[in-house]
Amino acid sequence: SSVELTQHFIRRIEKLDAKLNSLITINSDLALQRAAEADRQLAKGEANPLCGVPYIHKDIFCTQGIRTSCASRMLHDFIAP
Repeated sequence: SSVELTQHFIRRIEKLDAKLNSLITINSDLALQRAAEADRQLAKGEANPLCGVPYIHKDIFCTQGIRTSCASRMLHDFIAP
């Protein structure tokens, strides 16, 4: 399921990212909520081909309500409206 796949990658991030330091903001709760919604859409047959596939995007794209710093000290606390 999408939830299981998302949980797998969250565990990998928790295990490896302290050493890799590749992610600035991690929102596991939102990822799991969206995965559950994807599973519901898949069950209803209303999903597009990539529905439920977890992905990460760079910290240069504004996402409503999520801190977007662009790895810049000047934008350290910027939260996209």
